[in-house]
Amino acid sequence: MQWLEVLNDSSLKNLPYKIELNEYGQIVMSPASNKHGLLQAEIAFFLRNNWQGKVLTECSIETNKSVKVADVAWGTTDFFQRNGIDTPYQQAPEICVEITSLSNYQPEIKEI
Repeated sequence: MQWLEVLNDSSLKNLPYKIELNEYGQIVMSPASNKHGLLQAEIAFFLRNNWQGKVLTECSIETNKSVKVADVAWGTTDFFQRNGIDTPYQQAPEICVEITSLSNYQPEIKEI
């Protein structure tokens, strides 16, 4: 499965889970807790209020194995001039934050 197929699949809209693709094109879903959402918002607000540039949440990035979705990402004006709002980005923004939880697959987190 490709990322645009995931985005266009109406059965996958409004899920209470974060969706990513693994290296085999399989959908991986992770439930997000309120703590996760709170941390995501706090990090996004911190970056937005303290640095010039733009902040994204749930930022999809094509990697050499699959599409990963950063919980929070920050990019410079130059990054956005080069990449616009492509989905997924072919290049990662300058800062990408993954908020880990017990539901994360630990070997994959170590690899990222």
